[in-house]
Amino acid sequence: MTLEIYSTAQIKEILSCRYPMLLIDRAWKESETKFFGLKNVTANEDFFSGHFPNHPIMPGVLQIEATFQLASIAVQKKLDPNKKFDLYLKTIKDAKFRKPTYPGDRLLIEADVISISETEAVVSAVNKNNSGLCCQVELTLALRPCSYNVKKPELFTKYDRTETAAMDLSTVKSLIPHRYPFLFVDYIAYANGPAITAIKNITYNEWLMHSYSPGFSVLSGAIQCEIIAQAGCAHTLSTPENRGKLAYFMTISKAEFLKPIHPGDQLRIELDLPPVKSKFGRGHGEIFVENEMVSYADISFAVINPA
Repeated sequence: MTLEIYSTAQIKEILSCRYPMLLIDRAWKESETKFFGLKNVTANEDFFSGHFPNHPIMPGVLQIEATFQLASIAVQKKLDPNKKFDLYLKTIKDAKFRKPTYPGDRLLIEADVISISETEAVVSAVNKNNSGLCCQVELTLALRPCSYNVKKPELFTKYDRTETAAMDLSTVKSLIPHRYPFLFVDYIAYANGPAITAIKNITYNEWLMHSYSPGFSVLSGAIQCEIIAQAGCAHTLSTPENRGKLAYFMTISKAEFLKPIHPGDQLRIELDLPPVKSKFGRGHGEIFVENEMVSYADISFAVINPA
């Protein structure tokens, strides 16, 4: 078949993402099941100022997000030809971050549609830059209504910020290098051994919420994994043996996104983080809005000495 190439304008007709969350610059269709995407990575990207600013690398979860966007291009016409639904990320499976992507790299995303039904699709993908394989993942995409099902929140619970919180924002920032616009933990309310409770407030003023699905503001599934990881890393790096070290995201073995997250939601992140053995750590995190679980993820990370 003739190679079908998508410009940025055509990509914007398919995807609802906009600056600075549109992460595909060009795409092409090789066959009905094989698609490629290009993301040119540059030092001017907003996220570099907040993600390891002294040694900037493209966040792994944004590579997952870029992969999801290419997968959406691949399956949108079959799953939702009239664009009546929210085509969302339902699961992440076996995501592995192999090599970093730096400013100046070109990221090539190769996606294979494994299966597709009337309501969901499974896509396997690898991401490469000039250094080789940098990320691999399997995604499930599904449909849900573009409708808000919000309610009056329960205000001022035991999870709201107090002076007795286990970690305030300044403490979190002293432990992890993340900064605006890529810092996604407001504070850690409770810490008890391997169990912690972290809090992230979601507001429409955040760039994430007005550059992703305009008109139907939802929080990216990939970013939900980053929230869990940042909370876990802050806790892990607070221990005496890990003070002054860095934590790098390595895998998302399984993540599932059960409910949409909207502006006005307060996220409660419940994590179980067994003590780090050697230099590798693992954790299971669950995100709740009040008493309803909205997502979960199983992650691993490496704890290393800074260069």
